[in-house]
Amino acid sequence: MEIREHLQIGLEGLRVHRLRSILTMLGIIFGVAAVIAMLSIGEGAKREALEKYKMLGVNNIIVRDRNLSDTELDEVRAKFSRGLSLDDADAVMQIVPSVEMVASQAEIETEAKYEDKATKATVVGISPNFKDILNYETDEGKFINEDHHNRKLRVCVLGNDVAHSLFPVENPVGKKVKLDDQWFDVIGIMGSKSLFTETVGELASRNLNQDIYVPLSSFLMRFDRENQLASEISQLTVKVGDTKNLLESAAVIRKIIDRRHHGNDDFNIVIPYELLKQEEKETRIYNMVLGSIAAISLLVGGIGIMNIMLATVLERTREIGIRRSLGARRKEILIQFLIEAVGLSLLGGLIGIILGVSMSLVINSIAEFKTAITPISVFVAFGVSGAVGIIFGTFPAKSAAEISPIEALRYE
Repeated sequence: MEIREHLQIGLEGLRVHRLRSILTMLGIIFGVAAVIAMLSIGEGAKREALEKYKMLGVNNIIVRDRNLSDTELDEVRAKFSRGLSLDDADAVMQIVPSVEMVASQAEIETEAKYEDKATKATVVGISPNFKDILNYETDEGKFINEDHHNRKLRVCVLGNDVAHSLFPVENPVGKKVKLDDQWFDVIGIMGSKSLFTETVGELASRNLNQDIYVPLSSFLMRFDRENQLASEISQLTVKVGDTKNLLESAAVIRKIIDRRHHGNDDFNIVIPYELLKQEEKETRIYNMVLGSIAAISLLVGGIGIMNIMLATVLERTREIGIRRSLGARRKEILIQFLIEAVGLSLLGGLIGIILGVSMSLVINSIAEFKTAITPISVFVAFGVSGAVGIIFGTFPAKSAAEISPIEALRYE
């Protein structure tokens, strides 16, 4: 008997018992859908983390001024530490051979105003090479450049949230905004940026969309420190030529600044690349857990297929006996029932893929986190559904093939 005839007989068995076939497929449908939806959630979280840490720069080392209380600040200054400064940036650049660039930034929280609108913002004074290290680009207008810094111009680039708060319908570029008691010309608008989470330590509370960027020279000249004992700058972003040198470079940078600060623990070092690797490891574990939970549905669906196929074998025992008496071999009976089981699984898998993709899109549109469907997740889910049909269909098919023709013909 040709394989086409086996397929026709097997699929005819599914067509004749349509309702039973549909109910049997439900376990596979929901199992495949759950696997795809769960993996899409995990992949979405992974991509969001990658985007977030790449924005910090995987070749960068961030030296961050610690947020000290007034008492701690007094103690540190009494021990001869001036805090993070531009001199620290120069020392790192001159001493560490693997360092390509160092960008300095200072911050102050204030209120930004335009006409009758106001919003809380963080004014960030940045050195000219800030853009080159972090690859910042504006959605509109231009970013702070060396000319702005050298001439100490009162220009600024608005974060996405600030721009929408102060200019809900207007284009901010070319307008003036008031920062503290200073007027600055808006020269650009940033695109929306990811929020940092607790994994980034000192950067935990930063919403980059609330930042307003100004030349560091203008910042240091025009804005007073909230506390006269506060550090000159808030952060150094150090770009290293090769990721292989990150840990070694970070250790050298820590020793340099520690010596300059006379052993005071008033700064933190963050390595985005290391955080990224840790996040990837946690995401893999997260995906494995989600996939395993979803795979239980496929296991249940496979058991359902085996139960139904065993019942089908009993129901069609007389038919099997007639076919055997007319010359059908055991192998042909086994293939027929195996085709039915695999057919249930694959058809359920196809419907499950459609449902899983739809669930992922719905989650993406109504939930706060993104989902991402990958071809590998669809392939794995569909492949597993086919494997479930073969594994759980083999025993019923083998049982059918081993029925004695004489006993089958006597069966009622």
